[in-house]
Amino acid sequence: MHVTDDGERLAASLLRRLDALTFRDATTGEVDALIIDSVVDWARAAGWRVYRRASSVVPLPPPLSGRYSVLDVACARPAGPPVVVEVDHTDRRRTVEKLLAEGAAGRIPVWVRWGPGPFAPPPSPVRLVTCVVSRRPGPAGQGRRYSRVPADDRPPPAHSAATIGGADQVTLPIAVDHVPPR
Repeated sequence: MHVTDDGERLAASLLRRLDALTFRDATTGEVDALIIDSVVDWARAAGWRVYRRASSVVPLPPPLSGRYSVLDVACARPAGPPVVVEVDHTDRRRTVEKLLAEGAAGRIPVWVRWGPGPFAPPPSPVRLVTCVVSRRPGPAGQGRRYSRVPADDRPPPAHSAATIGGADQVTLPIAVDHVPPR
């Protein structure tokens, strides 16, 4: 299988896993942790070795020279190139640069973006996996809260308060066939 096809297949598989993820009123950090845990579970279910906060191929800028950036999740597979995953709720240029460098090093880079969307596609070979959530303001000074609920658990839409207009009641004739008792 070609690496590009493998990347597309892996991204689709991870998307299916994340589609089952639900939560209510989570903070940014809680959503990041839930998604990373789901990525780890997905990779372990595939039988891969999984590393959280794995070292990237991208060196950090001064004054941290000699150290390397980290990846949210890195996966070693028995067959095929490694898979690296970054999880973000913002569109970070540094994340794209890191994932492009990982792709150039022979890894399959996957970027999990979460939020209300829309999400701009990253350049190839980075694969985008989205996790759409709703957001609302949290308690004063505590940031936003995010939710992702199953489709069948969503509240009904608000009804219009507008009056539709009056209608006269009409008595309809109802024909009933009379069947005599036996």
